Amino acid sequence: MMRMTVLASGSKGNSTVISSSRTRVLVDAGLSCRELLKRMALAGEDPTTLDAILITHEHIDHVAGLAVLARRLNIPVYLTEPTHRAWVRMVTPRTTMTYTKWLDHVQQEKEARAAAVAQGNLNIAAEASSDQAPADLCEPAPAAKSNPAHLPAVEYFHSGTSFSIGDLDITPFTIPHDAADPCGFVFAAEGIRMAVATDLGYMPPNVKAALKRIDALLLESNHDLEMLRDGPYPWSVKQRVLSRVGHLSNHATAEFLSTDYDGNASYIVLGHLSESNNAPELARIAAEQALANHPKLLGNRVVLAMQSAPLEPITL
Repeated sequence: MMRMTVLASGSKGNSTVISSSRTRVLVDAGLSCRELLKRMALAGEDPTTLDAILITHEHIDHVAGLAVLARRLNIPVYLTEPTHRAWVRMVTPRTTMTYTKWLDHVQQEKEARAAAVAQGNLNIAAEASSDQAPADLCEPAPAAKSNPAHLPAVEYFHSGTSFSIGDLDITPFTIPHDAADPCGFVFAAEGIRMAVATDLGYMPPNVKAALKRIDALLLESNHDLEMLRDGPYPWSVKQRVLSRVGHLSNHATAEFLSTDYDGNASYIVLGHLSESNNAPELARIAAEQALANHPKLLGNRVVLAMQSAPLEPITL
């Protein structure tokens, strides 16, 4: 048995539970810790049974609750090293020495040296004469209570190289997105395969190959092209979404489903739908029309993941 429970999917937060009979992992933690725990309770998922958190990339809608949740549950976080570095830079406050602060620092050194000379303490005067700024002034500022980037344990993986957590065999694959080292995942256990593939600018050959023989597929269908072009986003944001490191449109998703998809999945979950530039029925219709050549009696059921509430678990 395997189960996929999409807790949230969209630009405001993404998170999915993937489980086998013996192992349970959370893919992304894009909501607050409090909200993630609430969504899990609504979906009948016990957070205390999670074995790990896996991160696709460091954008805030995928990591907003990561540190707090990992520390609260005391579970390891799996991500690539570039993603980890980018996330640490993002959450760690840093201070820089402005020119005014540097002048103040120099003046303080001069005054300390003059006072030391006046008192005849040459050793102190020599130390105070240094014109180097203290090293810690350029280091990350300490958090008030704890290190915001602290995680109970970190495990690195590499896209294209499979690894295991419990009885889950996991294969990460590179995706085209504007992040440090973004990836999707294929999960396999007990003869069942599930995949998470969102935040793709387009469908490259490696992603098409990874999504073969999948039984439950969470696939991006982010925007309707006309709604995006006529919508409220600034042109720079529209260009980013439409780029090859942005997000899949309904049209691009439908093209994949009609030409490269093998028709194997029992469920296709359309995710990361834009609330501003898409409509659920537009995404559904585009996908269902693209699946017209695939049998529907026992498979290819289209489900829409939501931003506001978890989906019913999909169990195979």
